[in-house]
Amino acid sequence: MNGWLVVLAIFQVLGIVSAIKAVMETRTAQGAIAWAVFLVTFPYVAVPAYWVFGRSRFVGYQRARAALDREITRRYRAFVESLERFRPTEGAHSGEMAERLAEVPFLDRNRVELLINGDAMFPSLEEGIKRAEKYILFQFYIVHDDTIGRTLRDLLVAKAKEGVKICFLYDEIGSLGLGSGYLNSLRNAGIEVHSFNTRKGWRNRFQLNFRNHRKLMVVDGKEAWIGGLNVGDEYLGKNPKIGFWRDTHVRIVGPAAVAAQLSFVEDWYWATGREIEGLVWEPTPVEEGNAKVLVIPSGPADDLDTAELMYLHAINAAKKRVWIASPYFVPDDAIVYALQLAGLRGVDVRILIPEKPDNPLVTLASYTYLEEAGKTGVKFYKYQKGFLHEKVVLIDDEVAAVGTANFDNRSFRLNFEITAVVEEGEFVREVERMFEDDFALSRVEDSLALAKKPFWFRFAARLARLTAPVQ
Repeated sequence: MNGWLVVLAIFQVLGIVSAIKAVMETRTAQGAIAWAVFLVTFPYVAVPAYWVFGRSRFVGYQRARAALDREITRRYRAFVESLERFRPTEGAHSGEMAERLAEVPFLDRNRVELLINGDAMFPSLEEGIKRAEKYILFQFYIVHDDTIGRTLRDLLVAKAKEGVKICFLYDEIGSLGLGSGYLNSLRNAGIEVHSFNTRKGWRNRFQLNFRNHRKLMVVDGKEAWIGGLNVGDEYLGKNPKIGFWRDTHVRIVGPAAVAAQLSFVEDWYWATGREIEGLVWEPTPVEEGNAKVLVIPSGPADDLDTAELMYLHAINAAKKRVWIASPYFVPDDAIVYALQLAGLRGVDVRILIPEKPDNPLVTLASYTYLEEAGKTGVKFYKYQKGFLHEKVVLIDDEVAAVGTANFDNRSFRLNFEITAVVEEGEFVREVERMFEDDFALSRVEDSLALAKKPFWFRFAARLARLTAPVQ
């Protein structure tokens, strides 16, 4: 009995110590409060959970990136200087702030292609692999050993046998079911294969909360693919339980591809401790390209909350409209206030979310945002045809963003994400038409929907909202 009392006392002390650490280090007040209350009230459950999921800065990655920066500063100086030649002569709508977040400038003379759903994205990816002459940088959060996964694997293997250098990076949690047979078939062809490995190093042994959520491919430093689709048959609508899968990617040809390449190089350096030799860093402009593109990587190694600041700036700058598509819409108060203010300014604010998210906490919490944002005219559209997974934002008639970041705490602070911000008239109009097609397949949710629910549902929704910082 005395032994149990000692164990309980130790957990209580650890709970208090961990709560102090959470208050001092958690990146949001909401998150700090949620963790502190949980740790003090239920330390036996909360202490192990906090030490696995509670870290808010990826210090190891920060140090690796700093080491890489020291290694390549002299070598890549010409690369950084070369980018200035492709800075738009007219100031980009999104401005200097976004460039400072990205740490690279907007780049002109790109061509961009909107890839709607897997039946457009995967053929484009396959053709890109076939065009590769020097190297392919391949990075996805989820890779499945299924029909599309094997198709892409076979194409990569064939290219490797032609002498094309290939680096294959995947997230070990997102791709948990990816077997050794699949990975060994790549390695046997001479492809360098690595998991992102957030748990590398003894200090990170139990670190599971930081995930590499990026979906990115770069070919020869000339083309890049960025967006919401992972590698799996369900992204082609072939999973009978999920059904139709609605998603969006973008293909970029031009100087912005090397900015995407730099993001991959930093991730690879963390995973392997090595640079990638033989990459092309001289930007390749597209003569007829007139798209201005800013590639913004973001993640828990950043000094600032890059993804959230990017979207806050965009919402606050909007004069005509803010259209957002996100499968996981669980923002913090800063985003909610920005959306409310946009509504008060008369901006057309629309949030497109799935009718049935795959996370019950997200479903419940979303009702509280309907009530709050709806007070100033923000409209929520619930997509009916299938599961909506795209992460797209349209601002006025000027800017469209396609990427991997959701509107939730995980994407804003815990995941490594990447977003392509595009300023080009025809592309923006194409994104507008895509949204309009999606709205036509959606229903507008009543902003008073929560008030009409029974008490137990309203209470559950509020509880789910409280867990948003630690979801």
